[in-house]
Amino acid sequence: MLQRVSRAVVRVGGETVAEIGGGLLALVGVGKGDGPPEAEWLAGKTYHLRIFEDAEGKMNRSVAEIGGEVLVVPQFTLYGDARKGRRPSWAGAASPEEAWDRVEEFGRALEDLGARIARGSFREHMEVELVNDGPVTILLETP
Repeated sequence: MLQRVSRAVVRVGGETVAEIGGGLLALVGVGKGDGPPEAEWLAGKTYHLRIFEDAEGKMNRSVAEIGGEVLVVPQFTLYGDARKGRRPSWAGAASPEEAWDRVEEFGRALEDLGARIARGSFREHMEVELVNDGPVTILLETP
């Protein structure tokens, strides 16, 4: 899930571990079966997705074009399935080891494209503070 932000910060235990100015907050969930190709595809889509306004006010520019940053935050809860019962099931989420690998591959792929990124913490209780610009929130899923 991508959120266009004017700023975002991640804190763990009251300490700031990552912070960006204008750009994208990428909340990254990894499902069973997701591999390096999915991480690379999502990185390319994230970096080149045109959701920033041009001079005419149209969403026509990417984070690459505006020189924005990307804050990558792992979030397994995106795979919570609450269709049955009252407690979400995490059966669709990848194992922590697999998820770590995919999130790191996603971050490295963004960096390889030229993105300036910051990273949230993996397997930590994080406080994520953001100012959603628009608001604009886009759900990205691999094909």
